[in-house]
Amino acid sequence: MDILRLALLSLAAGIAIILGASFLFDAGRGAKETPPPRVAAPQNQDNSGEAELRAARAKIEARIALAAPDYMRFFSRLKALMPHEYGTILDGFARQALEGVDMSNVDLLLSEAVRILRLSDGASAAKADGPALSRIFAMQLTMMRALAANNPKLCVAFLYGGASQAFFEFSSQNRALVADMAIAGLEAIDDGRFQKIERPPPSDADFALLENALKAKQLTEPEIAALLDGKTPAPPIPDERMCRVGQTYLETLAELPEPARLRIYGLAVELMARS
Repeated sequence: MDILRLALLSLAAGIAIILGASFLFDAGRGAKETPPPRVAAPQNQDNSGEAELRAARAKIEARIALAAPDYMRFFSRLKALMPHEYGTILDGFARQALEGVDMSNVDLLLSEAVRILRLSDGASAAKADGPALSRIFAMQLTMMRALAANNPKLCVAFLYGGASQAFFEFSSQNRALVADMAIAGLEAIDDGRFQKIERPPPSDADFALLENALKAKQLTEPEIAALLDGKTPAPPIPDERMCRVGQTYLETLAELPEPARLRIYGLAVELMARS
């Protein structure tokens, strides 16, 4: 098995919600004067401090619910599936607020929650059952289609994990879609924590199957190399075409026989969680 090819494949196919969706907000972080929130370690507090923490947390929860009901769907699902993690994340946000950090940007709050879960539990999603794991990639395709209709250049950047201010603006204007992505990843993590399905890595035969399927969809050798090997063709592939190629790529992955498809999905997600 070509490990380099697999690593590139994971970047092209593994920009997965809970595992990688926070890249959508990276440029937005850079545009803010306030540093991004970070969850602080728990500290001993007296009753007065605990009351202040609860009040600050309640204020943040109310702000999310009011400003971004779609994001609140994610946080509500997180609370239901992983109450301990939810409490840790929200208490961390509250401590930051008490320290004077501006916690009013709900897009950054979602991004930070995604980042924390990716680092702590992201690899669990690779052990989810077929439907939960497949939904991650189905949501990637949905995102690519939305980006294609908005800006093919952003669509191509998403395929390769790029980040820009334009991504930040797009995500803040499409919160329902971003929330759906985050929820799909969250549910895959939760499923994987219980299912614990161990899958072997994809084989050379799996890659050959994928390449042949892409050729059957009329993708050229340079287009396939751009997807699987990270090669930049000369001349470059126009954004409109590369965006369509990326969508075809995800569509083709979804059509592979289940064993091969889930092996590719599983390792792509695992590599993204460790990146």
